[in-house]
Amino acid sequence: MKPERVTRTQSVVDGLLDEIIAGRLVAGETLPAEADLAALLGVSRLTLREGVRLLQAQGVIVPVPGSRHRVAPVDEWTGLEAVVRHSRSGGARRRSSLELLDMRVMFETGAAELAAPRCSDEHIARLEELLEEMRTAHAHGDVPGFVDADLAFHDVIFAAADNRILVASVRPLTTMLQDSRSETSAVLEIREHALVEHAAVLDAMRSRSPEAAREAMASHMRQTRDDLLHYVLGE
Repeated sequence: MKPERVTRTQSVVDGLLDEIIAGRLVAGETLPAEADLAALLGVSRLTLREGVRLLQAQGVIVPVPGSRHRVAPVDEWTGLEAVVRHSRSGGARRRSSLELLDMRVMFETGAAELAAPRCSDEHIARLEELLEEMRTAHAHGDVPGFVDADLAFHDVIFAAADNRILVASVRPLTTMLQDSRSETSAVLEIREHALVEHAAVLDAMRSRSPEAAREAMASHMRQTRDDLLHYVLGE
């Protein structure tokens, strides 16, 4: 498939997901006629079909023999790309924020436990550098810089865990994590709490103790959840 076709096909995927998320295409109902959908999205019927096939593979659109396809309920979607896009919509904000944290607890505490005994001196040095970058960014009110260093800090731990399947599983969440970190890190108190928790994680990594690393990361996740509920969701 040529790059231009890939781009146009992705525009179909994005456009259909936008229509579904906005409620203009409703779960359980059939899709409009192919010609109408192609005209709405400004693409050819062939490109539309390719986009629809991609959404079928993600469980968003269900083929119905002898009839037009229908839109599946969000709870039946299987593609991470589609679920993440939906979760970033306003109406799903609270649920998706908490679901993302649940995922982080499972992934990140396990990664810390694996990483601690496998952590090299180079990993430790990089974690120290990134924590210092977070402190500097915080002191200057540089939220994007703080977020970049924060995400990179966690990436080092995933790399130190030395598990390719784990890294591949986490990678699709990067965009969602970037958005959520930018929102929470805009709050001064949350950045202050994050610095304390990251310092504790670094100390646990230096100890090379899997138990200490898991508990330090679990503490970080608990603080993150408390801060999200209090400062961002107002609960």
